[in-house]
Amino acid sequence: MDPELVVVEVVGVRRHPTVDENVVLLLDPDSELVVPILVGPHEAGAIAAAQAGVVPPRPMTHDLLRDLVLAEGDEVRRAAITRLEDGVFYAELQLGNGARVDSRASDAIAVALRFGIPVLCSAEVVAVAGVEVQHGDPDDAVEKFREFLDRVTPEDFEQGDGP
Repeated sequence: MDPELVVVEVVGVRRHPTVDENVVLLLDPDSELVVPILVGPHEAGAIAAAQAGVVPPRPMTHDLLRDLVLAEGDEVRRAAITRLEDGVFYAELQLGNGARVDSRASDAIAVALRFGIPVLCSAEVVAVAGVEVQHGDPDDAVEKFREFLDRVTPEDFEQGDGP
């Protein structure tokens, strides 16, 4: 049985300057809680690109996955973040044929954006991991973050060559 799921808004991705990590922010508008999820640089770029409507000249992994599902005559009907265990977010994708596929939260979000479907999150996860927007009105914080998203590009999330 599925946990109680709520629709969350993918506010966007940002690079947290003090810990040098990428964070995707999910907003539950009913509770006004934001669920921050650490994601890798490639996933951050994939989410940011999908939100910005960037179409790469050749399909990236999440685009390829979408194209494969569509080529098989199916669709992704639901992307849900189902649980949080030991700091790890778990998700699943549900296909039109009813099949459920285990997924990382970042991949589920990236795929949902490509299919134009809402992202769902367990109400329990929102309650446990959600944080209140601290300074000012939550709508103001979301608006400021949207302004940031208008200026950011997927390349801003690439990491340099490192060890």
